[in-house]
Amino acid sequence: MSQYHTLELEFSAQGIATLWLARPDKNNAFNAEMIRELLDALDAVAANPAVRFMLLRGRGKHFSAGADLAWMRDCAALDYNANLDDARELAQLMASLAQLKVPTLAVVQGAAFGGALGLISCCDMAIGAEDALFSLSEVRIGLLPAVISPYVTQAIGARATRRYALTAERFDGLRARELGLLAECYPAAELDAALAQWVGNLLQNGPQAMMATKALLQEVGLGEMSTPLRRYTEAAIARVRISPEGQEGLSAFLEKRQPDWCASHD
Repeated sequence: MSQYHTLELEFSAQGIATLWLARPDKNNAFNAEMIRELLDALDAVAANPAVRFMLLRGRGKHFSAGADLAWMRDCAALDYNANLDDARELAQLMASLAQLKVPTLAVVQGAAFGGALGLISCCDMAIGAEDALFSLSEVRIGLLPAVISPYVTQAIGARATRRYALTAERFDGLRARELGLLAECYPAAELDAALAQWVGNLLQNGPQAMMATKALLQEVGLGEMSTPLRRYTEAAIARVRISPEGQEGLSAFLEKRQPDWCASHD
């Protein structure tokens, strides 16, 4: 496995990948090196057939302060084409995270500013501390939340994105839950215990079924029905019903026992 300078990637025996942003001395702010390492780490997660889902976390006090200001200062000295290359790499990171085949859960404490909201929005689910602080802070330094904006808009809606992108207001975990950025929020001291419950719940689900469901929902999008989409959904359930995992799940239900994916991870 690759050795990272800005990240830690852990694989558990239960099939849980945990991807840690690991620059706590810089409040996990990301730079070009972290972006490249995140892309590599996501490839490693995708290539590991034992992974059932992935957690995205931040070491230390904060989830991520967003872009590293020293990196941004260096970018300001580059020409348009060099900045375009940097932007494309960040955009690829967001797309890779959003399209990762396994379910993803972000766990947020402390600050989550700027591009960190993009990472959270690209995850399928997110939980956080009630006192976590969020901000689309780019306009405060004369920039804009460009490549993350489609994902943030999907997460919290167009109207809320306009407000927070234009005002750079800070909001806490309770407000993030109201907006839909967080699925749930908890007192900071209870976040790890809550995470354990989320993990335990996810481990009860069929690993292949979760991946197939994620692929299904990406295809469904906003749910606008069409004949091709109807045919896709029909084929999707037919494939799963005859799959080994689908057969095992139905048998376990009828026989009133745990399916093998639960029994093997007790």
